[in-house]
Amino acid sequence: MRKKYYFAVSLLVLLALGAVLSGCSSKEATGATTGDQVILVGTQNDYPPFAFADENNELTGYDIEVVKAIDEKLDGYKFEFVAVPWDSMFLALESNKIQAIADQVAKTPERQEKYLFTDESYFAAQTVIAVKTGRKDIQTIEDLEGKKVGALAGDSYTLLLEEYNKKAAQPIDLKYSESGNPSEILQDVQNGRLDAYVNDPIMINAVLEKNNLDVEVVGQPLVNDDMGIVLRTEEKGEELKALIDPILKELKQDGTLAELSKKWTGGEYIPE
Repeated sequence: MRKKYYFAVSLLVLLALGAVLSGCSSKEATGATTGDQVILVGTQNDYPPFAFADENNELTGYDIEVVKAIDEKLDGYKFEFVAVPWDSMFLALESNKIQAIADQVAKTPERQEKYLFTDESYFAAQTVIAVKTGRKDIQTIEDLEGKKVGALAGDSYTLLLEEYNKKAAQPIDLKYSESGNPSEILQDVQNGRLDAYVNDPIMINAVLEKNNLDVEVVGQPLVNDDMGIVLRTEEKGEELKALIDPILKELKQDGTLAELSKKWTGGEYIPE
């Protein structure tokens, strides 16, 4: 039933997104006057400090600024951002509502079979467990067995837990968020409706600080992931990949990515 629910939500969101993007022809026309082809880049608007809407409702964050840095060096193309809910992100890409994703997407083998990723990664992320402050019985993924854990359908953190459940003595009780909002999941952890949440520590700490939540990260990182830009598996996607990879490499070498990482996350989390 849940899969059917998310599919229905995704269709509704895409219909709405299609209406919003019905003005895309005017965007493309704008790009055409400058000789640039418009590429719509999907990202979330509630995933700080990587991609979120600021006080002026403008998309900003680390992932946004990385794409803007690429855009400055890439001739012939113009990147424009589209806020898309996570549970509709890949469906939007597959249906060509967007042509790229920059949203902390981990390069998992399953995703790389279906989608085109840049060879160059632009962020090195960790996966950690967050619990209500002071809780001592959860430190490892094994400790999550039988516990209620918040989840977002289709993200790499949830996929990790779903894969673990295939061999767990007692499955983790995954509670899929209907809002798709990590802030609400962490509030449920604080309020005791959930036992834990698994996600990136930088995002978690940003949300905790902003909302003053009584939640903390515990234990050691479960895994480390490299994040890449996702493109459509088609000729144009291949063309973009061939253009973007050398630019990402240059942004690593000249220190731009490290500077942006320090600005938004407080540290240099750049893959080698």
